[in-house]
Amino acid sequence: MRSARVLFMAAATGASVANLYYNQPLLTLMAKSFHVSPGSVGMVTMLTQIGYATGLLLFVPLADLMERKKLVIGLFLSTAVALEFVAASTDFLVFLCANFILGAFTSVPQVIVPLAADLAPDAQRGRVVGVVMSGLLIGVLAARAISGLTGDLLGWRNVFRLAGILMILFALMIFAWFSQSKPRDSSHNYPQLIRSLIPIIRSEPELVKASLTGGALFATFSAFWTTLTFRLSAAPYHYTASVIGFFGLLGIAGASIAPIVGRLADKRDPRITLSAAIVLVTLSWLWMWPLSGHLWAMIIGIILLDLGVQAGQISNQSRIYALRPDARARINTVYMVTYFIGGSIGSGIASEAWAQFRWTGVSLSALAFLSLAYIVHTLSLKQHPLIKSL
Repeated sequence: MRSARVLFMAAATGASVANLYYNQPLLTLMAKSFHVSPGSVGMVTMLTQIGYATGLLLFVPLADLMERKKLVIGLFLSTAVALEFVAASTDFLVFLCANFILGAFTSVPQVIVPLAADLAPDAQRGRVVGVVMSGLLIGVLAARAISGLTGDLLGWRNVFRLAGILMILFALMIFAWFSQSKPRDSSHNYPQLIRSLIPIIRSEPELVKASLTGGALFATFSAFWTTLTFRLSAAPYHYTASVIGFFGLLGIAGASIAPIVGRLADKRDPRITLSAAIVLVTLSWLWMWPLSGHLWAMIIGIILLDLGVQAGQISNQSRIYALRPDARARINTVYMVTYFIGGSIGSGIASEAWAQFRWTGVSLSALAFLSLAYIVHTLSLKQHPLIKSL
């Protein structure tokens, strides 16, 4: 794996995954535009993530069946069309459906990440995945900052129009620069490929545990970023969408830690760094729950949260990619479908918790998800004691 190829994969992953997060700083603007409540507009984030999970289930397994360059280009172009539909929607129900479709086609990052793992030598897999995942997280961070600023200046609809143009440009660059990559085993047809997910789930209990832990962590992450817009729009802050969007840049620490966690995962049992990740996320919520009215405290909490969730994600992905080299795309499908179902549940529950109990309700819902992460992770450690070194 040449460094230039790894960096291009990171950039493509970041640009595509950003489409999932443009809506978060814009929720208040969208609620005003469609004349709906904050609880209702929170459905935008939830349905985008459910769409993403659906796309992972339907499209990502194709990476084990067909040539990956064609698949990636097709998903980029389809995402561009979906973005234009989101921008043009004037009815709220149509808008929700358009966001679901957008989420489904935006599953392309999870074709690129296992492809990078597949192309990397065994001794460098954690590092390569860490670099590509850094690009993914930077895309998430940039999405919030860019969408908030663009939404205030040009209106929220133009955020999605411009994103559609960017997807077309990336499709052209991939066509010109991306090398062809055939799957290792194309003996299955599509129905067989989808059905093969069930035996993989049954035969890989550690995949199930990693998926549940990852989903629980991402539920807390989505709960935070969905409701942060409402928290920072209220007293004592009263911030605009552009200011709220720039809070996403505080997560740059999470992007910077990804290669470090990846290297540690190459040398140690990834569950060691996963343990630290769960503790960090828990500390972030225990810190922010009573101190959400203080800007300095929220900044510290965001940094801890992003560090913990990103470290947990890299640890889990390094862990699952070592299970079945012949079925990495399908293993990634199982993991990421669970991951984003967790995120969508977190967004939905947190939006309702905010509507009923404000920040206390959001914090308690996040801690409930973390309880699940602790239980599942502890079960894994009891069944398979840590291997501290290779």
